[in-house]
Amino acid sequence: MMASQPTRRLTRPYLVASTLTLLLAVVATGVGLFVPEFYRDAELLLPQLYGQDLLTLVVAVPALVGALYYSHQGSLRGYVVWLGVTGYLLYTYASYAFLTAFNELYLVYVALFALTLFTLVGGIARIDPTDLKEALNGHPVRGYVAFQALVAGLLTLMWLAEVGPASLAGTRPPSIAETTLPVPVIQSLDLGVVIPSFALSATLLWKQRAWGYVFTGVLLVKGTTLGLAVLAMIVFMLQNGQTVPLPQIVLFGLLSLTGLALMTRFIRAIPHSPSKTQAHAGAKTRTD
Repeated sequence: MMASQPTRRLTRPYLVASTLTLLLAVVATGVGLFVPEFYRDAELLLPQLYGQDLLTLVVAVPALVGALYYSHQGSLRGYVVWLGVTGYLLYTYASYAFLTAFNELYLVYVALFALTLFTLVGGIARIDPTDLKEALNGHPVRGYVAFQALVAGLLTLMWLAEVGPASLAGTRPPSIAETTLPVPVIQSLDLGVVIPSFALSATLLWKQRAWGYVFTGVLLVKGTTLGLAVLAMIVFMLQNGQTVPLPQIVLFGLLSLTGLALMTRFIRAIPHSPSKTQAHAGAKTRTD
């Protein structure tokens, strides 16, 4: 028989990994934003990199600091935010490791990719999903289900409309036509990982499965942070004289604001006090 031994604090490996993530993220974003002509990427991509760096530095890094502190104190609310921001950083530096032109921070991007992957997988594996479900007992979930299904559907339609015709015609998709990228990295990540994650999370939550609550919390934080990053990218693109279709601006704006509202509602619904079964990166003991 297995019995879990709850703990109220993150264990050292996760504290060290997240602390290193914070330090390296500050270095990566600081260099990207303040060192002139550091990026060697196509002119089309530069505003997107600057927007991502800015959002990461002024929003994601402080959010991770606060979430790391509160989750280490035993807060389930802080733990969910910690996982979500880590998920955002994983997505960000996976894209940097595979998308940006090789530069002096390449190993930093790879390190951030590895650290956040380790932290997210380990952090999710060590949470008791029933703990979060019980903490949100009676909290309405239809809005979260609908939002996640909507995001999955819209992303699928948007990316297939771009890469589908190019695949059939044997040409390069418009998003990478003026770059040296061999494949559209963001579309690959979204179609292969993000969209299935939102669809699975919506399905599990609709069925009231405990893991649906965990995935929903993580994806709301990750998705909202990324949506705000996209808006920052759009601002830099417009300042650079690039054309961004108004419907896209409106769509991403509405999705980001809706995600922010739902994320706030979800996180605020989690009680302040830690649940008795919370397993914040805790050890598990076996008894026969």
